[in-house]
Amino acid sequence: MENIQNAIKDAKDALPDIIPTPPGLKAESSAHDLKSRLEWGEPALTILDVRDRESFNRGHIMGAMPMPLDRLVDSAKSIDQVRDIYVYGATNEETNQAATKLREAGFRNVATLKGGLEGWKAIEGSTEGPDEVLPPGADAYNVVSRLAHHQQTQKK
Repeated sequence: MENIQNAIKDAKDALPDIIPTPPGLKAESSAHDLKSRLEWGEPALTILDVRDRESFNRGHIMGAMPMPLDRLVDSAKSIDQVRDIYVYGATNEETNQAATKLREAGFRNVATLKGGLEGWKAIEGSTEGPDEVLPPGADAYNVVSRLAHHQQTQKK
């Protein structure tokens, strides 16, 4: 029995990436961090856009919820306080202010998205809105394509 356990341990050591794990939440996350989680197919997160409604309507990260900074705490009451939340605004200052407000309101898992919408566009993240001219890629909706794309980007 010990030989089998040793063989399993040796196999796990030799193939550490055989069972990938989703990236975790970081207090300050890059667009790549968020995209990796979305490509992983992990649904247990919420993306909040705290810019003004007009900016949100012109274009935003696909799936983001509009919650302008001045009404953020009241609007966020509908979100589970232990859910992972990624927040972005028009500036890093606005983003940090929103994250602080959420944490003070009792939300435990809040991450600021460095670079905001522009950082997201720079890595070809899926967006929506009339100002967004790039259609989402096939992996924006298809889990199998998303996992294949994720595997390719992890090898780089």
